[in-house]
Amino acid sequence: MGRYEKPGFWSSLNQARRGLVHTWKTQEHMKVHVVAGSGVLCIAGLCGVTKFEWLFLVLAIGCVIGAEVMNTAVETVVDLVEPNFHVLARTAKDVASGAVVVAVVQAVVIGMVVFLPRLVGFVSRNF
Repeated sequence: MGRYEKPGFWSSLNQARRGLVHTWKTQEHMKVHVVAGSGVLCIAGLCGVTKFEWLFLVLAIGCVIGAEVMNTAVETVVDLVEPNFHVLARTAKDVASGAVVVAVVQAVVIGMVVFLPRLVGFVSRNF
């Protein structure tokens, strides 16, 4: 192994792009999160949410996608270090998946806070 040299800015961006592409290609849940997040943003545009609500929605979607990327990184490293079954490897993967679930629950709650009053208002006006 050679001496480690810190990559430059553009090289680092390229590495990040490769990581995102890898996650997109290998993780079905990433595709679900991106499609769901895009749908939420489209609905937000139609509903006329406030700038403050936009901020929360974008942050929630970013947290979910970021958690999924980190989950993929943890799973990849665990598979590299322990290709066979080991209870600690399973635990590490379970904990990383749990972080994604926490982010998703947070995003759902934020979505409900933003959209539920609008939905109730729409239903009460039209039905």
